[in-house]
Amino acid sequence: MAVSRFEAHVRPRFLADQSSPADGVYAFAYTIRITNTGNQAAQLIARHWVVRDARGRVQEVRGLGVVGQQPLLQPGETFEYTSGCQLQTASGSMQGSYLCVSSEGETFDCPVAAFVLDAMAQDDADAPPHDRVLH
Repeated sequence: MAVSRFEAHVRPRFLADQSSPADGVYAFAYTIRITNTGNQAAQLIARHWVVRDARGRVQEVRGLGVVGQQPLLQPGETFEYTSGCQLQTASGSMQGSYLCVSSEGETFDCPVAAFVLDAMAQDDADAPPHDRVLH
């Protein structure tokens, strides 16, 4: 039986050198590792993000692919990319999903659980990707 499934793991970090707290600009990067854990090839087609800052302001982002690509992943393959966003507060969160399609034409979603964006968090660039999930 054909099974389509992607899993996403996120590592967010604060970009102090691209931020200006006095001007209400807090820049964040996030590295996402997407793995095809299913048993058939599938392609990431589109993304949908909901970004919230500490004051409750919400931005929704929709678009084709990620960083200009629509990766096709064979079973067991991984695709990793880094992107970013700016907030007007020192903390916030993101969550979203990817729209994917299997080699057999089946569409499915890959959810990305809410993760924290925090200017006060310590970044360990050598640490493996982890999920800072909101409950």
